[in-house]
Amino acid sequence: MTELHGNRWQVAHGRSLELGRSSSIMAIVNVTPDSFSDGGRFEAVDAAVAHALACVAEGAQIVDIGGESTKPDADPVSPTEEQGRVLPVIEALRGKTDALLSVDTYRADTARLAIGAGAHIVNDVFGLQREPELAHIAAQTGAGLCIMHTGRDRQKLTDVIDDQVAFLDRSLAIAAAAGVPRDNIVLDPGFGFAKDVEENLELMTRFDALQRFGLPLLAGTSRKRFIGAVTGRDASDRDVGTAATSVILRMQGAAIFRVHNVAFNRDALAVADAILATRAKSREKSS
Repeated sequence: MTELHGNRWQVAHGRSLELGRSSSIMAIVNVTPDSFSDGGRFEAVDAAVAHALACVAEGAQIVDIGGESTKPDADPVSPTEEQGRVLPVIEALRGKTDALLSVDTYRADTARLAIGAGAHIVNDVFGLQREPELAHIAAQTGAGLCIMHTGRDRQKLTDVIDDQVAFLDRSLAIAAAAGVPRDNIVLDPGFGFAKDVEENLELMTRFDALQRFGLPLLAGTSRKRFIGAVTGRDASDRDVGTAATSVILRMQGAAIFRVHNVAFNRDALAVADAILATRAKSREKSS
């Protein structure tokens, strides 16, 4: 079970966010036509900006803006197309909210341009192992860095935690070699990325083992296929199941929750945070 120890996450443009003592929510804003549960809804800049601001009003501290769907059968987009989708949204939001802005990209050039446009964080679903130059961009700009585990395009180890450790150790070595401070890094175990239902459930069960890295942990289970396998719900109807996973992972040490439905998860996590705070007080009294 997690303890309520705070970590201050350092991000670009002189900003930071305290993590750990209470849950932090990262809202998903897909500026794409083909994302798995909300493709096309926020493809226009005005729609994406309005949705992002609504998420912040509901309690999101971070807005994660992506211009390329990461579902397994998605059509790839060019760097120019990706940048044409995300940069106008980041530029518009920069003057409208104090929430931290994250760009969901594995491309170093997109990351560089997004930070220049006002992004504070880079969320890399290939954990710096697709374009390692992205680590140098993060180091040079002081950007926050979400390093995600993926099982795509490689041979995985049999044990889910052994595979997490092997992959993330390599990613952290890339970050260290580029000069990225550890205070700028958050780790994401990559629920749903080349993981079947059983692997996702085992990863949830053993999630607290990832605290071995001594870094804040991000949970991105929102509306994933394994939740549908458990609940029988379609992607657009998995917010209750998502909130359940958020609570389970919060109790095991997750600090940030990347979600589509901010309000559902905010309320569920408020209960988890209250339980953790009560537990901490009880331990203080007995010590």
